[in-house]
Amino acid sequence: MPQGTPPPSARRNELLEAAYRYALAHGLTDLSLRPLAEAVGSSPRVLLFLFGSKDGLVRELLSRARTDELALLGRVRQPDQPAGLVPAVERVWEWLAAKEHRPLLRLWAEAYTRSLVQPDGAWAGFARATVEDWLGVLADCQPPAERHGEEGAARRSLALAVLRGALLDLLATDDEQRLTAAVGHQLALLRD
Repeated sequence: MPQGTPPPSARRNELLEAAYRYALAHGLTDLSLRPLAEAVGSSPRVLLFLFGSKDGLVRELLSRARTDELALLGRVRQPDQPAGLVPAVERVWEWLAAKEHRPLLRLWAEAYTRSLVQPDGAWAGFARATVEDWLGVLADCQPPAERHGEEGAARRSLALAVLRGALLDLLATDDEQRLTAAVGHQLALLRD
């Protein structure tokens, strides 16, 4: 929480959830406090008071999006009974390809890109943290002998690159069938 902002409260949490729903529908790139405040039943002054600044609010929204992302990853993660990299990627792709997750994934893509081109401020570290989160989950799905070797790291890096590339194409084209086939083709190569 940014310095000088009030501690979490029911109203702050309520406004954060409403702002998150707004961001899922409208994105964050051109976020303006006045329309956001109107949409969530507040005022720009209240939002600034509760979140410290517009950047503070954006950081909170990114954190909220990351919570949803980590919840997905938590369902895939299996460090005690690793299912293997290929089944994990299949589950992740199935979730990524589901139409109901597109708003969250568009928000993720926007935040990921902004983090690369604006490495300071509200977006700082988002892309790197996302990569580390996903690589950690994929590692937990690998058998321990594969998980700790260089080849295992290369295999999960390749799997992540394929998932990320397919996801970006899916968001751009909505061609789920073509991209599911491409992911399946890559998984067949990973099995060998």
